[in-house]
Amino acid sequence: MSGQTYDVIVIGAGPAGYVAAIRGSQLGMKVALVEKEWLGGVCLNVGCIPSKALLRNAEIAYLLRKRARDFGIRGAEHLSFDYARAVKRSRQVSQRLTKGVAFLMRKNHVDVHMGTARLVDRTVVEVTPQEGKSYRLHAPHIVLATGARPFLLPGMEPDGQQVLTYREAILQERLPEKPVIIGGGAIGVEFATVWNAYGAEVTVVEMMPHLLPMEDPELGRELAKALKKRGIQVLTQHKVVKVEKGQEGVRVYMESPKGEKTVEGDQVLVAIGFRPNTQNLGLEAVGVALTEKGAIAVDERMATNVPGIWAIGDVTGKLMLAHVGSAQGILCMEAIAGKEIVPLDYAYMPRAVYSQPQVAAFGLTEAQAREQGYTVQVARFPFQANGKALALGEHEGWVKLVVNEADGELLGAQLIGPEVTELLPELTLAHMMELTPEEIARNVHAHPTLSEVLMEAAHAALGAAIHI
Repeated sequence: MSGQTYDVIVIGAGPAGYVAAIRGSQLGMKVALVEKEWLGGVCLNVGCIPSKALLRNAEIAYLLRKRARDFGIRGAEHLSFDYARAVKRSRQVSQRLTKGVAFLMRKNHVDVHMGTARLVDRTVVEVTPQEGKSYRLHAPHIVLATGARPFLLPGMEPDGQQVLTYREAILQERLPEKPVIIGGGAIGVEFATVWNAYGAEVTVVEMMPHLLPMEDPELGRELAKALKKRGIQVLTQHKVVKVEKGQEGVRVYMESPKGEKTVEGDQVLVAIGFRPNTQNLGLEAVGVALTEKGAIAVDERMATNVPGIWAIGDVTGKLMLAHVGSAQGILCMEAIAGKEIVPLDYAYMPRAVYSQPQVAAFGLTEAQAREQGYTVQVARFPFQANGKALALGEHEGWVKLVVNEADGELLGAQLIGPEVTELLPELTLAHMMELTPEEIARNVHAHPTLSEVLMEAAHAALGAAIHI
C-alpha cells in the first residue's frame, strides 16, 4: 500500500473522523481513513452507545426493583437481575453499529487503513499496523480526529480491578457492590444511575459546589436531589487527595470545607475529565500549534496553523461531544472542498446527560446572560403539571427558558426531567431560526406529550401560563 495517494487522509474513525470521511467522499474526494483500534471510536465502542444501552437496562431494573407496586406489578421482589447480561446486550448494540460504520465506509468508497498513524510531513502519513510493516500514504490534506483520553491524577491510574476509567467500567460484567465515583459530570452521574439501579451502594464525589459543574448550578442541585432520593450518596465540594488500594477494597480520602472525610468501597471510577490525544502524532515535526490546554489549535474552518493540516473532534478541545465532532467533520470537509461554511457557535451546541432524570441544555444560563449584559426574562414549567409525565410516573424536574427581554431572543434553556434530551432539538432549532417564545407558544403541540412543557414554558415567558 505504500505510496498510495488520496485527496484527504483522516486520522481517527470516531464520530468526527468517520463522518468527515463520508462527507469528503460525497463531495467527490478520494478519502483514506486511518484507525488504530475501532471503527466508530470510543463513542460507538465504549462510550455513548453502550452506555445508553446499559442505562435502558437500568431504567427497567429500577422500575421493577423499586416501583413495581406503583404499576400494579406483583412478585417483583422475587425477580433476579443479571448485570452481566445487560453488559452483553450493550456490547451487541455496539457491535451492530460498528459493523454499520464499516458498511458505510464501503458504500462511500472510503479506504480504511487499520494501524497507528504518524505525520512524516505535511502531506505524508506513516501507518503502522499491529502486524506487518509500516507504509506511507500521501495527500494534500490531512485531518486529525484522534479524540481524547481520560484525565488522571497521580495515584489514580486504572488497574482494571479496583481503579477504573469509563473504559474498564463499561466492559466489566461484574456489578460493583460499593463503588466510589470521582467526578460528578456526565460520565459520573450516568454510571451512578446504572449501578444504583442494580442495587449497588454508590457514592459520587465532586470537587465543585454542584454536580454537572459546567451547567447551570440549579440543574446540578436538582439532579443531586433526585439521585439522593434514589439512595445515591452525593458529596459536593469534596476534593479527593488520595486513593488507597488494599486487599479488602479501596479507601478514598477527601477534603471539604467541613473537614476531612474518608469513604470506603470496592471500586473507584475516575471520571474527572479528558485530555486531547496529541502525543506521538508527529505534530512537532510538522509544526502544528497547540493551545495552552494541549489541544490542537484550529480556526473556524477547522484549519490548523499548518496549511493542509486540519483537526476536528475532541482533539481540538472545543466541546468534547460526539455530535459536535460530527458537525466539525462535515464543516471541515466542506471547507476543504471550497464550499461556503457556517461556523459553529459552541455556546449554542446541545448538551445532554442521560442520568435519571435526564438533563439537557444549550446556550447561556441565566447568570451568563446577565454577565454578558442582557436584561433577562426567565420562564419555567414543571413536569409535575404535564399529563404525559404524570402518566409515565416520571414527573421530577422542569424546563427553564432564558429569554432576552429586549427582542424575545431565546438565549438558552435548561431542562431536567423525563426524556428531555429528546425535547432539546425544538429549542435549538428555534434559536437557529430566530424564533421567539411567542412563536413556540403558537405552535400547536400534540396532547398528551412531554413536548407540551416547551409550549407551556413559552406561554409563561409571555406572562400567560396556562396550566400553572
